[in-house]
Amino acid sequence: MTKTIALIGTFDSKGKEFLFVKELIESLGFNTFTIHSGVFDPQFTPDVSNADVVQAVGEDIKNIVKQRDRAHATEVLSKGMEIILPRLYKEGKFHGVLSFGGTGGTSIATPGMRALPIGVPKVMVSTVASGNTQPYVGTSDIVMIPSIVDVAGLNTISTKIFTNAVFAICGMLQFEHKIELEHKPLIAATMFGLTTPCINYAKDYLEARGYEVLIFHATGIGGKTMEHLIENGFFEGVLDITTTEWADETVGGILAAGPHRLEAAGKYGVPQVVSVGAMDMVNFGPRNTVPSQFNDRNFYQHNPTVTLMRTTIEENRKIAENMAERLNKSSGGYTALMFPIKGFSGLDMEGQQFFGPEEDQALIRTIKEKIDVNKIEIAEVDLHVNDQKFAELAAEKLLQLIEKKKGDK
Repeated sequence: MTKTIALIGTFDSKGKEFLFVKELIESLGFNTFTIHSGVFDPQFTPDVSNADVVQAVGEDIKNIVKQRDRAHATEVLSKGMEIILPRLYKEGKFHGVLSFGGTGGTSIATPGMRALPIGVPKVMVSTVASGNTQPYVGTSDIVMIPSIVDVAGLNTISTKIFTNAVFAICGMLQFEHKIELEHKPLIAATMFGLTTPCINYAKDYLEARGYEVLIFHATGIGGKTMEHLIENGFFEGVLDITTTEWADETVGGILAAGPHRLEAAGKYGVPQVVSVGAMDMVNFGPRNTVPSQFNDRNFYQHNPTVTLMRTTIEENRKIAENMAERLNKSSGGYTALMFPIKGFSGLDMEGQQFFGPEEDQALIRTIKEKIDVNKIEIAEVDLHVNDQKFAELAAEKLLQLIEKKKGDK
């Protein structure tokens, strides 16, 4: 079957560039499906007009043209793309999607890409690809390629970048993953470098009992992605050992996952075991980027680009309050909270730089004071988070909660 690539672009201002790409795709034996995302009349006839895109959100392209408000037009087109692109994919109109643009074009195309299922090839060539791409990629698997020069004209550099992007998406579609893995129920787990032993032990334990474990790196976007997938029903259970993103959210580190971290599993009744892995630290970039207000603190240089800062007693109290507030939103019955008394990370153990029993106890005491014990089961375990026994106890508790939910159905 000949594969089709959806090509999203502002065909009014960049028609020549997109025709070049369209013709290249078709010369390689693929079909194209063109979607016009500009405001004005296109330089060639697309398969989906800008009128079709804005109509998806109840707008009229003629009114948008009359307003001549770039910000409003971009907002409407992006919202329309978010609705129409997944609809067209479900209708079988295309198999992968490619776009090119500056900030405006990127803002219009990527909401629709994000709305597509994970695994559908998505490539965005953008002038902002080397900066902060989180607003564009979000929790999706969009591949962003720096355009190097602006997407404005065909020249020595732009044609090479465009060609590489075309080859990339054509390769994604041509060389499909053919291996069929045995379907197993999925469990999400959170990990940091300093809680890796715990998660590895737990993973082995769960996989030996017929589950597949998907591990999310607790770096902000990792937690956000996991929460998004929980909301979409991917998991039978969640082993949320590494909740360090709440330390960054509360204190001001760079790996925060936002104010809704720890909410999805409780909201949707997904069994979960939560712990306080790596809660002894806040993450910053290189040492010279740490805010001056923290100059007198206890730091550990994890690598040249990551500086870790030990949390204080007062910070841990605030972190605990935030965690308890989110966990208390749980529908109840399928959440357990486990505390490793002997330390929260590889740095928080006797002889290591972040060892701090008083700081740890401040967090544990505060959560216990704030948590709704009618909803959340609590266990204090006289082990370190990276002890094999702790990992296996947490995994076994999760399996018990999963079985409990099955019995309640």
